[in-house]
Amino acid sequence: MKSQANFNRMFERYKYLFNIALEAVFLNKFRSVLTALGIIFGVAAVITMMAIGNGAKKEILDQMKLVGVNNIIITPKPEKGKNKNTGSTSESAESTDQGTEKNKDKFSPGLTLKDAESIGSIIPTVSKVSPEVIFETDIVKDGVKTTAKFTGVTPDFFTVFGLELDAGEMFNSEQLKDGKAVCIIGPVIKSKFFPVEDAIGKDIKCGPVWLRIIGVLKKREISQSSIDNLGISDYNNSLYTPIQTILRRFRDRSMITSSSLHGGTVYSDGWSTMYMDQSSGETGKNQIDKIVVQVKESSQIAPTTEILKKMMVRRHAGVEDVEIKVPELLLKQEQRTKDIFNIVLGAIASISLLVGGIGIMNIMLASVMERIKEIGIRQAIGATKRDIVLQFLMEATLLSISGGLVGIILGIALSKIIMELTGILTIVSMVSILISFGVSASVGIIFGYMPSKRAAKQDPVESLRYE
Repeated sequence: MKSQANFNRMFERYKYLFNIALEAVFLNKFRSVLTALGIIFGVAAVITMMAIGNGAKKEILDQMKLVGVNNIIITPKPEKGKNKNTGSTSESAESTDQGTEKNKDKFSPGLTLKDAESIGSIIPTVSKVSPEVIFETDIVKDGVKTTAKFTGVTPDFFTVFGLELDAGEMFNSEQLKDGKAVCIIGPVIKSKFFPVEDAIGKDIKCGPVWLRIIGVLKKREISQSSIDNLGISDYNNSLYTPIQTILRRFRDRSMITSSSLHGGTVYSDGWSTMYMDQSSGETGKNQIDKIVVQVKESSQIAPTTEILKKMMVRRHAGVEDVEIKVPELLLKQEQRTKDIFNIVLGAIASISLLVGGIGIMNIMLASVMERIKEIGIRQAIGATKRDIVLQFLMEATLLSISGGLVGIILGIALSKIIMELTGILTIVSMVSILISFGVSASVGIIFGYMPSKRAAKQDPVESLRYE
């Protein structure tokens, strides 16, 4: 009973002190708002900066998923000093021309399917090898026509890039070996040609070739910037067929006839005969467009890359006509750069909290000087030094907590506004809210303690005489 009575007295005492502190805050509304502004903007800045950082991190992780884990990409170098995307001459292309000039007496067969087979059978650190042949062609069905990527792949392609089927089945060994006329389509193609009906078992025409659909991929979110920056395909708007099917039935760029001596190449695929001028840059000696090599462990990426470089030079008669890139390492380096940038921005934003805390301390010190007589009266009627400390400490804490709450709302709003106006992905996490709010409350307690102690040290007699 006695302990309960003591608790009730203590509760009433703290409640009384809290009401006094609250009354003091609302008595000077304008000054209280100005005092809390530093905390408000500091908390809002911290939440906004962390939201931008979280958004950047998510974009990098999404891009890593798109390019695959532990992947090494082998592609042919641009020919004749032309950038394959813009057609402009670049420094790397010029160095390629110089290297080509040195090796003008050597002949390289270019990037071929046998390169991919050799990589998988020779290098022990390799887990998967995915060769790709990519063409852009017209796809036609019942009078509906569209242009899409027509890609020859192996089943490893879907494993390497984490693509899953929404319906149907993958290529089987017989279809792969014999180059059967089958395909797997992306969800965008499915919605264009088969909006209401089941696409499985239906036929679709790709250029001169009719293919039977055996599978439909699940939709994969992918931004246009990722397609442009990472050089990956739009999986949703692509059509995939066994690599032997595209080489036998559609086009095999390694099939060069004597007409190439006159500046052109004739391709015969059993369906049509095509003559392409090599100088146009539309075709080349490379049978395939890309080889994606997936290693077993991240630690094996660097040594495997070195082995691949030496292996490609040896297989291509000493001609360095391929580029080897590790997109994951490039993305991780980009992530580290963004992390450093976010830390700097977070530190700058945190300074606002420090400035806000100093502002609270200055205002509370001024408040102590203004209320010396009030302090003397309270001490004269029985208030202890502890009561005086708690009263002013509660005032400072109220200012910082209320400023923190307003700052949280402002920070969330700013994050949404930035995402809407600039297109930059922002993600507000509960961790950033808790950290910023915790810091703002701590700032109030730490910077409010000194003025509180100063108020408690006032001599009651001198305080009552103070004018």
